[in-house]
Amino acid sequence: MATQAKRPRVAGPVDGGDPDPVACFLSWCRRVGLELSPKVAVSRQGTVAGYGMVARESVQAGELLFVVPRAALLSQHTCSIRGLLERERVALQSQSGWVPLLLALLHELQAPASRWRPYFALWPELGRLEHPMFWPEEERRCLLQGTGVPEAVEKDLANIRSEYQSIVLPFMEAHPDLFSLRVRSLELYHQLVALVMAYSFQEPLEEEEDEKEPNSPVMVPAADILNHLANHNANLEYSANCLRMVATQPIPKGHEIFNTYGQMANWQLIHMYGFVEPYPDNTDDTADIQMVTVREAALQGTKTEAERLLVYERWDFLCKLEMVGEEGAFVIGREEVLTEEELTTTLKVLCMPAEEFRELKDQDGGGDDKREEGSLTITNIPKLKASWRQLLQNSVLLTLQTYATDLKTDQGLLSNKEVYAKLSWREQQALQVRYGQKMILHQLLELTS
Repeated sequence: MATQAKRPRVAGPVDGGDPDPVACFLSWCRRVGLELSPKVAVSRQGTVAGYGMVARESVQAGELLFVVPRAALLSQHTCSIRGLLERERVALQSQSGWVPLLLALLHELQAPASRWRPYFALWPELGRLEHPMFWPEEERRCLLQGTGVPEAVEKDLANIRSEYQSIVLPFMEAHPDLFSLRVRSLELYHQLVALVMAYSFQEPLEEEEDEKEPNSPVMVPAADILNHLANHNANLEYSANCLRMVATQPIPKGHEIFNTYGQMANWQLIHMYGFVEPYPDNTDDTADIQMVTVREAALQGTKTEAERLLVYERWDFLCKLEMVGEEGAFVIGREEVLTEEELTTTLKVLCMPAEEFRELKDQDGGGDDKREEGSLTITNIPKLKASWRQLLQNSVLLTLQTYATDLKTDQGLLSNKEVYAKLSWREQQALQVRYGQKMILHQLLELTS
């Protein structure tokens, strides 16, 4: 099955302009000092979706594909209203940290003389973004029930509305000379949030900077043209003066150049970027078991009120250790448990004899931290204590019940090419998300049996 990456971009100028957006963009690159290797080309031909970048000639690992000077980045620090955004920095603080960049985009989009107009011409058509936040709520819940996406989208939408009404709109209304009426729109703001989610970059923090405020996202021309694969062949490197896209493996002539957005499970890809990788291509795929689901599974094994109260006491103890939370999840990958410490500690505390728990609690969570059960890789699951395996198995069964369909039904849709082809694009994407998660959960089910 061919890999489906970003949704197709819609070629065309922004509010009129150069009818050849690629030629216009390349001319702009030369003006701003953005250097593309002669071995690469921006193209709609030979790419998995819309605009992408392909190799004109064979490329070797380590070769430089393009260089983006920091002055060519679009951010709150490079836009034409950067002085105002800096002066109002405190007033523009928000939960997301994206408001200054979004205001920069809102201004530049409607500014007739914006230096970024040739760059905007390669953007996807904002009205055709395929993030689940733009799906009808009923369709989103029906297709993605159990995946975690509907809940994440609801939080996003609530935060976007709050951010727009309390910070963004008042700011634009206070500066009517900088923001025309046509950009004072919650709908447009939704679209730009989705665009930033899908196309912006966030520079990794140095270790000594971890305690500081996180870096704001920036738009990186050329880099955001590359589509994503878990098995990518290029990577973006950061330096003081520029950003460099470097080949990480040989790329044959005519092949597409892929970047990575990080280790993203399919539910994260559909949520943040509006696409997925078809099973089994996404080696970074994961399935979540909600932490409260493990508590529910533990409660199912109780017979008396005293036993129920003891489960809640153990849970409260785990909360104090910061191993669990009401909205947290244990993350299971194909080959390892990404939240190993949290899951191991939770299984241990919920399954240990009552007397042993009392002793542990008296020690205030201290004592011997020796991992007697070994690393929680997938292959080590069968080696866990029987009580641990049983609790984990019951938790998996409860998780599988949250989906609207079972594995066999989804397998039938995927294995029948004619039936699959008749599904809508959204139905196909949602199916891939569900199926990948269920395969991980069923593997875990077998290992705990």
